[in-house]
Amino acid sequence: MAEKFLAYAGTYTHETSVGIHVYDIDMEKGSLIERSVAEINNPSYLTFSKDGRFLYSIADEGVASFNIDDNGDLTKASQKPIGGMRGCFVEVDSQNRFLFVGGYHDGRVTMMRLNEDGTIDGIADGLFHRGIAYTARDRRIDHPMVSCVKLTRDEKYLLAVDHGLSQVKVYRINYETGKLKLVHIIRCILDSAPRTVRFSHDGRFCYILDETANMIEVYTYEDAEGEPKFERIQKISVLDRKYKMYTEASCMCQSFDGQYMFVSVEGYNGMSILKRDAETGMLSFEHLTKISGDFPKSLTALPNNEYVAVVNHDSNEIRTFQVFHGERPHVVQRTAPVKVAQPNCIRVLKLER
Repeated sequence: MAEKFLAYAGTYTHETSVGIHVYDIDMEKGSLIERSVAEINNPSYLTFSKDGRFLYSIADEGVASFNIDDNGDLTKASQKPIGGMRGCFVEVDSQNRFLFVGGYHDGRVTMMRLNEDGTIDGIADGLFHRGIAYTARDRRIDHPMVSCVKLTRDEKYLLAVDHGLSQVKVYRINYETGKLKLVHIIRCILDSAPRTVRFSHDGRFCYILDETANMIEVYTYEDAEGEPKFERIQKISVLDRKYKMYTEASCMCQSFDGQYMFVSVEGYNGMSILKRDAETGMLSFEHLTKISGDFPKSLTALPNNEYVAVVNHDSNEIRTFQVFHGERPHVVQRTAPVKVAQPNCIRVLKLER
C-alpha cells in the first residue's frame, strides 16, 4: 500500500471560499498543493473516521458526512440537523458508531448515530449544560459554551470543554442505548476559559488549554473501577513572559512522536513549543515565535515530525514551518503561504488504499 498524506481545511464561506479545501502534502518540503474543494456552508471543524473512509464536518445546517475516495477527494453523502444552534466541534468513535457534537452558542452536547456506510442517521441524545459564571476579565456573567468534545483514548468517556463555565464535564457513554451520563466535572482555573482538550497518545495524560489564562493544565487519567479519575499535576504558561497586549491561546496539537506540544496564540500571532516528557506527561516551555500571519485559529503537526501547519484566519492563509529539534527547539518557514479565504480548521489524513 502506498502512503499518501492530505490536509483538509475547513473555512468560513462568507466571502470567496465555498467549503472544505483538500491539499496534497509534499512531506519532504512540508508544502501543501491544493487538489479540490468540496462545497458546504461554513465547515468550521472537521474530523475523520479511524479507517480514513469518511470525513465529518460542522455545517450551518447541522453536521455533514463525506466519502473520501482513493485520491482523497470528497463527495458529500449526508447532512443532518443537530437539534440545537450551530455546532463548533465534532468527534467520532473508532468503530464509527456515533458522532459527538459540541455547541458553543447554546452549550449543548449532541450524540448522533451513524450508519454502516458512514452516513449520519439522527440524534441519539442531547444535553444542555447549565449554570452561570462571573468573568472577572470583562466583568460580566457568562453562560455555558461547549468549545470542544473529546473522547478518552479508551473511549469510555466523553469530555465536553465548557469555555463559559471554566469546566470540563465528563460523560460516561452507553454505546448500546446511545445515551450520555454526567459522572464527573473537572474544574479548571477560575475564569480561565478552557478552549480545547487533548490526550497523550498512550491515553494516560490529559491536556486542557486555557484560552484567557494562556496556560495548559496537565492531568493524569485512569478508569478506576468504572469511574473516571483525573488528577492535576501541572499548570504551565504557553508564553515566555507577561504581555500587555491581548493574547489568547487558541489551539493545541501534539507531534506524532509525542515529544512536543504546539500552541497557537491569538493577539501575539505566534506559536509556542513545549517539550513533553513521555513518562511523567509534564511539559516544559521551549520557545515562542511569530508566525507571520494574523489570528492563528488552528494548527496541526505533520506525520514526519518535521513540519507544523498553521491556519491564519484573518490573513487568509495556511503557513507551514519546519521544526528544528535540539537543545532549543524552534521553527522556520520554508515555503510560501497557501492562500485560502477565512480558514478555521486544518486536519491531516494518512490515506492508505
